[in-house]
Amino acid sequence: MSQYPIIQIEALIDAPKALVWEAYNDPSHVVKWNAASDDWFCPAASNEVKDGGRFNYRMEARDGSFGFDFTGTYVRVYPGESLRYKLDDDRNVGVDFVNHGDGVRLVVRFEPEHENSLELQREGWQAILDRFKAYAESLVN
Repeated sequence: MSQYPIIQIEALIDAPKALVWEAYNDPSHVVKWNAASDDWFCPAASNEVKDGGRFNYRMEARDGSFGFDFTGTYVRVYPGESLRYKLDDDRNVGVDFVNHGDGVRLVVRFEPEHENSLELQREGWQAILDRFKAYAESLVN
């Protein structure tokens, strides 16, 4: 358990909940939005969205200078509603897909790590969520 407070980020997404869920979880979509900036990308993703299922999102700098696997295990999946998972570094994350008018309020809560400032972590996770929002909204015809 982290000694720091839980960080919460969110986005209002103007897209149907089923589409938001799919875009957030399907690896063919994840590789298109999962990066905090244009300097990074997600060249590969695997995701088994079920209780006890594993995910692995490969994150790499475009210049080849650094890369890492973002990995964890789902603790509890409520299809179409929420995800609870534990990262392999033992931090907990929750993602809620909340109806909001004709769209979705996507709320992510996570335990911060201890290497980077809380603000840097909040900004990084929010940047990824903002990219997800833009991507998911682009799928709506």
